[in-house]
Amino acid sequence: MAAARGEAPVSVEARPVYERVVVGLDPTCSRGGDACGIVAVGRRGETAWVLADRSMRGLSPQKWAERAMETARLFGARCIVGEVNQGGDMVEAVLKAAGCGADGENIGFTAVRASRGKAARAEPVAALYEQGRVRHAGVFAALEEELMELGAEEEGQAAGSGEGHWDRADALVWAVTDLMLDGRGAGPRVRAL
Repeated sequence: MAAARGEAPVSVEARPVYERVVVGLDPTCSRGGDACGIVAVGRRGETAWVLADRSMRGLSPQKWAERAMETARLFGARCIVGEVNQGGDMVEAVLKAAGCGADGENIGFTAVRASRGKAARAEPVAALYEQGRVRHAGVFAALEEELMELGAEEEGQAAGSGEGHWDRADALVWAVTDLMLDGRGAGPRVRAL
């Protein structure tokens, strides 16, 4: 997937204007494992804008939950879309402990369960990139590298150093799917809890 960059839409006050913002979350269940994917994406019309990649390696579940909530607050997200295949109920529990769904927070949680591989889940999002309907509001080198590796995997080429651990890319796929594809019958299925 090649990243298209551009200027994010802004209001008269020079602040970005989006109809909806979500944070995609690909959690890790251990401190020493893969990175926890945390990506903020906003929708404006028929375009999704990647606003931030706040993914990080070495975080405990409590710390990634706090970072996901901080990201949601920072970008005005009303929902965190998180994969629960690895952590199950733990993912929702640590997000709640970090304030998700608390009175006054107004940030909800949508659990998603992967039923296909990462490359297969990414195909509908890759099509949106090809149509110019996903753009980056900045340079996100590590995320873009993962997207390129994932694209190489989709084409049957040898993947680079990612070796299938596309945590940032997976978080982006969940967020873009929630914003752009759900309800149209394309892409991963999302089940709200």
